[in-house]
Amino acid sequence: MFPPILLAHGTLGSWDELIFLSVFVIFLIIMGVAWARSRAIGDDDLENTAEPPAESPSAHDSDDRFALK
Repeated sequence: MFPPILLAHGTLGSWDELIFLSVFVIFLIIMGVAWARSRAIGDDDLENTAEPPAESPSAHDSDDRFALK
């Protein structure tokens, strides 16, 4: 009379199946959201997010540095 238990079969009976499937659905939702966010960022946004390091004015005035040609 009950549908056959296909994925999980523990001491909780049919509740095991429901818990297993709900965890699987939550996992799929999280993976879908992560995928959608990664697709929304785009390659151009990833390249422009890093800011160049700020250079101090005294870095070019040091005696142990010279200009590369």
